[in-house]
Amino acid sequence: MEQVKLYDTTLRDGMGGHGMSLSVGEKLKVVLALDALGVQFIEAGFPSSNPKEAELFERLAELELENATIAAFGMTRRSGVAAAEDPALETLVGSFAPVVCLVGKSWRLHLEKVIRVPEEENLAMIRDSIAFCRGEGKRTIFDAEHFFDGYRDDSNFALECVRTAAEAGAENVTLCDTNGGSLPSFVGEATAAAVAAVGDGVEIGIHTHNDAECAVANSLAAVEAGARLVQGTVNGYGERCGNANLASILPALQLKMGFGVVSQEQLANLAPTAHYLDELCNMTPDPDQAYVGRNAFAHKAGMHAAGVAADASTFEHLDPAQVGNDREILASELSGKATIRAQAQQAGLELDDEAAVRAVERLKEREHRGYHYEAAQASFELLLRQEAGSYAPLFKLESFRVTTEKRADGEVETEATIKVEVDGERYVRVAEGNGPVNALDRALRAAIADRYPHLGDIELTNYKVRILDESHGTGAITRVLLDSSNRDREWGTIGVSENIIEASWEALVDSLEYAFQPR
Repeated sequence: MEQVKLYDTTLRDGMGGHGMSLSVGEKLKVVLALDALGVQFIEAGFPSSNPKEAELFERLAELELENATIAAFGMTRRSGVAAAEDPALETLVGSFAPVVCLVGKSWRLHLEKVIRVPEEENLAMIRDSIAFCRGEGKRTIFDAEHFFDGYRDDSNFALECVRTAAEAGAENVTLCDTNGGSLPSFVGEATAAAVAAVGDGVEIGIHTHNDAECAVANSLAAVEAGARLVQGTVNGYGERCGNANLASILPALQLKMGFGVVSQEQLANLAPTAHYLDELCNMTPDPDQAYVGRNAFAHKAGMHAAGVAADASTFEHLDPAQVGNDREILASELSGKATIRAQAQQAGLELDDEAAVRAVERLKEREHRGYHYEAAQASFELLLRQEAGSYAPLFKLESFRVTTEKRADGEVETEATIKVEVDGERYVRVAEGNGPVNALDRALRAAIADRYPHLGDIELTNYKVRILDESHGTGAITRVLLDSSNRDREWGTIGVSENIIEASWEALVDSLEYAFQPR
């Protein structure tokens, strides 16, 4: 099986993305996660561009990796300075990194407007810098910056830059769509020309940006044209619209195009790795991201759910387990019996035809009233348990009362009184809180804690309110979504009412009752 290698540049190019900033410790965690995924090259950045980078390279030198090789990034020598006397190149070859990636110009516009050197001097800068790094024992990759713009402007000169790098000893010449504006057909054409220009023995790589929403497609087009190394970042981190997303490119290469990239076990860890890196980088995971997003294999329409139940390939382009993701059947007003039964089966429940029909009708009626179970699977499971006859309420409510008092000194006090029956015994409890929901939560827990001691493990982690019919002003219907967790899992519940306290109470009760249902 022919191999295509991955080259991750999260720690250099990815840091140009909005809001991206990592400590040295966090960068080391990124390296370890990418290494475990099987990425072949990890670009760590400039060895001494700042104290943080210097410390990173010192610590990377002591890190043992199983799969990845660390690359240091730099530029070709300055004009008029010998490569051996260029301080930046001296720093590169002095680092521990066995691979050096040098970026150089391949677009005449940049020669005229940016670095202001003639063509021959630019070619000499490429040639001398690569030869120097090779002479110092470094494996060398050359990034032909703005190659596709340069090829469009003057293909002969752009290809001459590529040939010069190959002849100087670069083991890989990577073609860069630095402005991100190229389209796949053109990328394929230009890549094929570069492959022919370097001949056998030198590998062509591809580095694309996503400004035209084509970074992944352009990368795959380049591979089809002969490129055998793909640069990018997991989740597409990067400046402007981001870099090529390796989380999409990896499964496409391996599962769609038949190339060997990583092991099957490593590929099956793709989704968890992508989510872990989002957490490290303080980024919100995109639920609609291809392959690894939460919704990538979520089915909502009744026909789709029925098709997946019969044969998953009817509405899925691959088995989600291959990339470490999960199939999800979403409950909504579009659901049919197949969706309901699939949801029940996931919860360990059995619904006959009559119960499934009742559940469908009840679901549609509730969605019409404003319930939205996609984000509240725990509440939907309770609905299914009620139809299956396995629902076990924690208590019977007699009444609750909430009072809020604002005093002249600005202090606000909230108190909840609750009366419930548990196992035939009546409990009355009063509790204060920093708001009505918090006060109700405390009073309810106090009332049933003796019967359910594990209540202390349950934490409310998020509280969201949405007004469903804004034209009704303060009399509008309110939807409340609660997220809860314990030591093992997280779940969401929902409540809907014209009264925000009642909606909150409903979601709160569901959150506790779900935790104590038999599993």
